[in-house]
Amino acid sequence: MKKLVISLFVLTITSSLFFGNDGSETSDGSESSEVRFETLSPKPEHRKVSQLITHLLVQQHYQKKKVDDAMSSEIFDRYIDRLDGNRFYFLESDVQSFEQYRYMFDDFVRSGQVEAAFDIFNVYQNRVAERLEFVFKTLETDFDFEKDEYLVFDREELPWAKTSEELDQVWRKRVKNAALNLKIAGKEDDEIAEVLRKRYQRIQKNVAQSQSEDVFQVVMNAFAESFDPHTNYFSPKDFDDFKIKMSQSLEGIGARLSNEEDYTKVVEIVAGGPADKGRELQPNDRIIGVGQGYDGELVDVIGWRLDDVVQLIRGKKQTVVRLQVLAANSEPDALPDTISIVRDKIKLEDQSVSSEIISINHEGQDLDFGVITIPTFYLDYDAIQKREPDYKSTSRDTKKLLEELKTKNVDGVIIDLRRNGGGYLPEAVALTGLFIETGPVVQVKSSDGRVETEWDEDPEVTYDGPLAVLVDRLSASASEIFAAAIQDYDRGIIIGGQSYGKGTVQRPIDLKYYMRNTDAKLGQIKLTIAKFYRIDGRSTQHVGVTPDITFPNRFNLMEIGESTQENALLWDEIPKVQYNRYQDLTPLIPQLDKQHQLRLAGDPEYQKLVTDLDEYEANQDKKQITLNEARRRAERDKENKDSDKKAESDEEETEDKEKDRDLMLNESAHVLGDYILFSRK
Repeated sequence: MKKLVISLFVLTITSSLFFGNDGSETSDGSESSEVRFETLSPKPEHRKVSQLITHLLVQQHYQKKKVDDAMSSEIFDRYIDRLDGNRFYFLESDVQSFEQYRYMFDDFVRSGQVEAAFDIFNVYQNRVAERLEFVFKTLETDFDFEKDEYLVFDREELPWAKTSEELDQVWRKRVKNAALNLKIAGKEDDEIAEVLRKRYQRIQKNVAQSQSEDVFQVVMNAFAESFDPHTNYFSPKDFDDFKIKMSQSLEGIGARLSNEEDYTKVVEIVAGGPADKGRELQPNDRIIGVGQGYDGELVDVIGWRLDDVVQLIRGKKQTVVRLQVLAANSEPDALPDTISIVRDKIKLEDQSVSSEIISINHEGQDLDFGVITIPTFYLDYDAIQKREPDYKSTSRDTKKLLEELKTKNVDGVIIDLRRNGGGYLPEAVALTGLFIETGPVVQVKSSDGRVETEWDEDPEVTYDGPLAVLVDRLSASASEIFAAAIQDYDRGIIIGGQSYGKGTVQRPIDLKYYMRNTDAKLGQIKLTIAKFYRIDGRSTQHVGVTPDITFPNRFNLMEIGESTQENALLWDEIPKVQYNRYQDLTPLIPQLDKQHQLRLAGDPEYQKLVTDLDEYEANQDKKQITLNEARRRAERDKENKDSDKKAESDEEETEDKEKDRDLMLNESAHVLGDYILFSRK
């Protein structure tokens, strides 16, 4: 499904949202395959909460949208999609029967009478029960792996199944594919059956734990996300879990996770954490197994509730967790990789800016460049409140490093914002101020139309030499504000890939604030209240920052970025504010780009990167995989041979220290070298 869950607990996910554990067992200790689902209905407080959420969205959201029949149709489609986006459970007749509600959801949320949504969910539960019953029967039979047939793994655009028999065939192939993957991985038939039986028994127990507040949350998010993807509702339970887990979110491996279908998906790698330092785990990777220590048994976690997977991954600092991972760029039938990560608590210093000096020979000249890596825009408020004079912040720490680099007479400075998801807005403004005299940095437009401008008011310029800023698809929010300001002032060259495009501001609201006359917990809503604009009037929303010099990256090929999200606010512009550009880079950029392209054309490392990206893009276009064992093994053998050749090539190249480098960073130094040479002419 083409969705990106922005936060670990923003529940825009599928049926695995409802997975819990009732602990039911048979008399011999094995897990029961009997499915028992409770018919669910709204809680008494849901009516008032729905009415309040509707009021807040209409009155306070940045985008003034009408809650009408058009939105109702959108809510309806999103709700069905959240339950069964890949069309594995509902029949065509089910969906046709739901159509009577298509233009009534606007009335449901306004009045708080959401019983129809629960009726739909109860049908969904029954269909899940039917599917699981079929799966357990299928696991009692043998599969014919010599038969030529295929599994279509992406069904979201296919018609709904007309009969249960049609769905039986879909699920038979799903289970057969899972069995074939395990067989090729070296497991015996009895072991395969046991692994899959436990996997689906876990799903069975989890679905049985669905609660009414889970259903209400999905309905409210189907409504809230009609305004924009960053507007979300947290049920009381998930609001409490969110507060607890956010306080613990910097412990463990440093990754934010979500559920998508039956998989645990990596949403974000936390800057400075163990996963970030290891660089093996990446956004959009799927975790399918978790093991403790270097030799502990890998537990299959497909179909598990997110909370349970998180508990397995967490542990004491300095202990090892092993993750079995399907890489984001892997083919549908690829074998998983196993990576080991040492758990740790992320400290502020782990997220701090850092610097290094890289040396290159450019056009016969030896040049030294200072590289300042900024993982996030941080500010140590605790130290400020304690009146500590040397409190840490992105701008203060960067200023110190710039002053150190100046004493070493570097020829230029590169600010690396790759993978920087943002942080404190004032720090983005202060960081910009290190490179410019006083002036505007960003405009903020609120939902009532007022526009305020954030200024750098300090006339001191810490560094006025040649400057480049690196960004990629994961550079977002505050990163984009800084990069956009540097670009608008023509103060430096922006290099890399198009940034994320998040140009909006959210405000969390505890619903209890508006309904204090009740003892019931009500949850929280987070809604979009403002939008960022560059000083030239253009928004960073949706389109992000377009680099002056582009460099390919696999993140650009993934479903990452604001433009990939449903109902993302669109790009627009407002009047610019007065500011003075430091130079005119317009005629220089084409010259820099020409030299950049010529250099890359002769770089074997770059050509290999392009080949890898082409393969990844081709893998994304695959819609089905063979269920014939011989064909699957032949394809796997070819992939392994290609991988072995690539590994041998990589091993040989690491002996050449010049090639064992960060391609983009190295090329950025050469671009900056061209800039220096051209500027001297």
